[in-house]
Amino acid sequence: MAYAIGGISGCHINPAITLGCFLSGRMSGKDAGMYMLFQVIGAFVASGILFLLTSNVDMDYATKTGANACSSVAGGFIAEVVFTFVFVLVVLGTTDAKKGAGNFAGLAIGLSLVLVHIVCIPITGTSVNPARSIAPAVFEGGEALSQLWIFIVAPFVGAALSAVVWKLLSADEK
Repeated sequence: MAYAIGGISGCHINPAITLGCFLSGRMSGKDAGMYMLFQVIGAFVASGILFLLTSNVDMDYATKTGANACSSVAGGFIAEVVFTFVFVLVVLGTTDAKKGAGNFAGLAIGLSLVLVHIVCIPITGTSVNPARSIAPAVFEGGEALSQLWIFIVAPFVGAALSAVVWKLLSADEK
């Protein structure tokens, strides 16, 4: 998607990435708020399509709706903070106008997201994207909805931490 729509919107399809960009001074609060609103709307459209496609198939809820869940609230929260931090830091670093990866940014972002998922799927099902978690939890209800706060708050904490670290790392030497 970074290569498909990156030139149009910066490929903002994740509120945690948008928060990191806002906090690092790359976009206004108004733009960040509108992006986040439409990211959640897009997640509902995608989750609705996924639900319709799988509603007649015998699958567990995580596979059917994409909802996240974790057996340990503390473990799930820490995992989502850490992995969102890593992911957003990669995005901020590879898309930096002066120090970024240029046309290879999308590849670096995509590969880092794959690695984040490989490690985090057994822990939480991997969110690192609040919009991606909100809609499936609403469709699923129950435990997924009761744990939704983890998959909203933790990615925002991770994104905020990565914005702070990126500002420190990218500060001009004086």
